[in-house]
Amino acid sequence: MRYFEKALRSFPFSQRDQPQSVVSIQAISSAEPPLLERPLNGPLDLDAVTQILGDYQSDDIAYVVESWWDLWQCDTDWELRPSRVSLSCFGPEFDNGTERAALEQEDLRIDFGVDSNFLPRTDVAGGAKLTESNIKSLLRLVHELERVLPVKSRKLETESGENFADRLQRLLSTDGGVQ
Repeated sequence: MRYFEKALRSFPFSQRDQPQSVVSIQAISSAEPPLLERPLNGPLDLDAVTQILGDYQSDDIAYVVESWWDLWQCDTDWELRPSRVSLSCFGPEFDNGTERAALEQEDLRIDFGVDSNFLPRTDVAGGAKLTESNIKSLLRLVHELERVLPVKSRKLETESGENFADRLQRLLSTDGGVQ
């Protein structure tokens, strides 16, 4: 729990107007219904979140905080606005649905949302520069988490499970990619 709190306090949650955030507590496995789901109006109050999480402590518990962080996004024009993010912390005996045994699974997972926010957009003016800004935000966070947490390993995947760094490199090296 103390490491998850450090991760939450290191995360650059959006301070802009945003939809509700949700704090969830799950027991035993990700296939089980949540013990608790509490909506919170934003911006996220980390003291309230840690108080909620502190009421549930066990080796087979998972904490999930779904909230928002700011990324450059484009519908018709580029705009810095809140984008969905989910931070999860898994107890050592919680089955988070991966193929590994519970004791070999990850302790912390961050779902940064759709990968298109981090892939070059050459079809829109300014797309390469603003997408680069999103990637830099992600990398700053990764380095900050490595500074405050005892990270043993990290893995950055796309929604399909593909290695994100490999996918990005492939896109950048194709003829239509950004150089």
